[in-house]
Amino acid sequence: MDLRAKNLDKLDGGHFDILIIGGGINGAVSAAALSARGLSVALIDRGDFASFTSQESSNLVWGGFKYLENYELPLVWNLCSSRNRLLKAYPTQITEIDFVATLDKTAPFPALLAAVGALGYWGIGRFFTRPPKFLSAAAIEKLEPVSNTTTAKGGIRYADAYLRDNDARFVWNFVQSALDAGATAANYVKLESATQIEGRWEATLRDTASDQPASPLTVTADAIVNAAGPFVDGLNNSWDLETEHRIVYSKGIHLIVPKLTDSERVLAFFDDTGRLFYVIPMANRSVIGTTDTRTDQVDEGVTDDDRSFLLEQINARLDLDKPLTVDDIISERCGVRPLVVKSSGDDQIETDWTSLSRKHEMEIDRSKRVITLFGGKLTDCLNMGEEVMEAVEDLGFKLTAENDTWFGEPSEAARETFYAKAKSMGFGRKPKIERAESMAEVLWRRHGEAANQVLDFIESDARKGEEVIQNSDILRAEVILMREREMITSLEDFLRRRTKLALITGQPALDADPGLAKLAELLALPTPQPHP
Repeated sequence: MDLRAKNLDKLDGGHFDILIIGGGINGAVSAAALSARGLSVALIDRGDFASFTSQESSNLVWGGFKYLENYELPLVWNLCSSRNRLLKAYPTQITEIDFVATLDKTAPFPALLAAVGALGYWGIGRFFTRPPKFLSAAAIEKLEPVSNTTTAKGGIRYADAYLRDNDARFVWNFVQSALDAGATAANYVKLESATQIEGRWEATLRDTASDQPASPLTVTADAIVNAAGPFVDGLNNSWDLETEHRIVYSKGIHLIVPKLTDSERVLAFFDDTGRLFYVIPMANRSVIGTTDTRTDQVDEGVTDDDRSFLLEQINARLDLDKPLTVDDIISERCGVRPLVVKSSGDDQIETDWTSLSRKHEMEIDRSKRVITLFGGKLTDCLNMGEEVMEAVEDLGFKLTAENDTWFGEPSEAARETFYAKAKSMGFGRKPKIERAESMAEVLWRRHGEAANQVLDFIESDARKGEEVIQNSDILRAEVILMREREMITSLEDFLRRRTKLALITGQPALDADPGLAKLAELLALPTPQPHP
């Protein structure tokens, strides 16, 4: 029986302290934190883990420099704190990176004022990153020749951080941590109903990944964590639960294109509406985005207008040999950010839409025993996990002694031991597409200590050390390990979330790759059919 089937069996008829609904970053960190503190936890998501908002981020781990414009100092302080902790806890997965911001006539403030703000931001961040610097237009041109500085008034360089892999894989790390601590978790499990009876929640679930109609699963829990992201309000309404906050949606898109600069920096610009957008490195590609558009739809997708706008903006701000067109787009990301507002006050939302930040709020309904998580972002995940622990204590649950085993990479000693063995087996070589010093680093940051199992597979059969997809840096041995550990039910789970292959390769190239059928075979999935 595979891992997912085992967890479905544990769900059915099981009783848990906490049922967490939603397997994005908020639900995943909640499951990891609570299971590490001794509670019995069940985590479900109606799709794959991190298959909605949490797979559509900019992959940035940052303190929110732009929130200083609206004087949200407590938010920036907390985000910087979490960023610093994440940098220390994930030394190979999360990397400090320079931002080079070019400020021209579309910037809402002068370059010198931005430099003062960058200095203040560095201080709020406890001087944890490299110090900022004011840049003249000539200095920007020398540092990043691809930037168009014709109308630039100057700029700044400052440091934040980003994920070397992808956001959805980072979320999976927390799901794995929860599983390792004894939690029960399953993707593609839909909550059909949940009713509180005599202080206990009784939930009916449905396995949506089965080829055959499946009988409903029944679960009971003493409390619920509503971590459904953009869908939290709908769940609360179904339970007649009133809250002080609600969610509104901002749509953000990214376009992945061929690499625009050889440097490992983020290029920042203000678009014609005065909003920030970036060029962000992703392996051997560049990511352009993001937009910020109010929407009432959670799944609108990327429109022709979205593409045209971003391409127009980036072409005006870069000195390229030829302008980017839609033919250069390798893949796209589109997601809605759940932004938190008061349940009343529509007029204020219309007026202050662009000033809404990615702050989070948490509400506890003690009579219904429901904790609702509103908003939030990847950078804030450690703060969110710790606040959830405090919230369940407020509901009367007894947690075991504090520990930080629910997050972070294994020890440096364990990493160096792995590196030594991996390099002795030939994995000291540079990867083909990933930004890393060696393939040993790539394997470690994807799998942690489980990367030792990858080496064991290769020692038993050298062919398992071969790439499964051309120019992918993904080894057959990794696929075998991920099949056993990561609840992969479709090729999309693997290509889009457990890895970023679909983002940096594109579907047409994947369809043409002879290794795709082998990948499906290794994952015990049906042979893929070409996309139309």
